[in-house]
Amino acid sequence: MKEYDFYIVPTPIGNLGDITARALDVLNMVDIIACEDMRNTQKLLNHFSIKTKCISYHKFNEKERISKFLEILKSGKKMALVSDAGTPLFCDPGAILVKELREEGISITALPGANAAVTLLSQIPRENEEFAFVGFLPKSKNQITNLLNKYKNIDMVFYESPNRLLATLKIISEHFPEKTVSIGRELTKIFEETVTDNVENVIKYFSGNILKGEIAGMVHRSTKQLNAEEFDDKIKALQEKKFSDKDISMIISTLYNINKNDIYSYLTGMKK
Repeated sequence: MKEYDFYIVPTPIGNLGDITARALDVLNMVDIIACEDMRNTQKLLNHFSIKTKCISYHKFNEKERISKFLEILKSGKKMALVSDAGTPLFCDPGAILVKELREEGISITALPGANAAVTLLSQIPRENEEFAFVGFLPKSKNQITNLLNKYKNIDMVFYESPNRLLATLKIISEHFPEKTVSIGRELTKIFEETVTDNVENVIKYFSGNILKGEIAGMVHRSTKQLNAEEFDDKIKALQEKKFSDKDISMIISTLYNINKNDIYSYLTGMKK
């Protein structure tokens, strides 16, 4: 790797006190800060009396900025990438740039910091550590439904805009009325609120309210328990057809909405 200095710097998702001392040091030290919206970043810099020059970098100019950034870095200057809030590359521009910089042999230093998904996950109940992060949900009902089916047996973490939250919850309720959901809004801010309940109750809770700020949410995995007597005959039939334990777990999981890991554990336990 060539010794060019490029930093990925998380910024607060709400509370400015959440920025790290290291992030402030880097933003003061670099020559240029690449940011989504210069107005938002400038407010942050002004708050901490940072005078570093900013240059715009957003989804509409990602590719055309790459050559400019390479020129800056190869001239010996140091750069940092920030997003409007949270950790860059999480539903924000930066992936294309990072790919190009690595192909050029440029080292990248990523700082830890604020992230809405992690902030939500750290304060809600979960069955295990496994989850899928899908970013901002698509607008199409069919696309949302496909994601719900794909991740029905794993916690699915997502971002959503406040004006679409209720419509999204209603789609979840229509297809999986038994699901538990967690919704976090205004995370780290004065009016921070996190709700975990059956999806129907969460719809009632937020109905009639004017919501602001981005939403972080999670659709909890299906919690239907494995009933050994119910599935023993089906498992035996599949075993007689020479299906592997892995294949049997996937088949039962798909057909009966049971967590495949629970089935696999049951199968391996049968052999002990």
